[in-house]
Amino acid sequence: MRLLHCDLDVVLRSDKRTDRFVPMPKRWIVERTFSWLENFRRLTIDYEYRADTHEAMMHIAAIKLFLNKI
Repeated sequence: MRLLHCDLDVVLRSDKRTDRFVPMPKRWIVERTFSWLENFRRLTIDYEYRADTHEAMMHIAAIKLFLNKI
């Protein structure tokens, strides 16, 4: 990801069976964020025809989530 100047870490699922729940590092953060964004009706179905409009809706949803946490 040289364009965005960020590091990308891929966390793979372990195939070992355990008796207890073990969260995977960093993956739960992504899953939590996706579940927060699914609360916005405009983002659950692809209403937008253009990618920049969809990106703007993602920004608005993220701003609303962050403002609610203040």
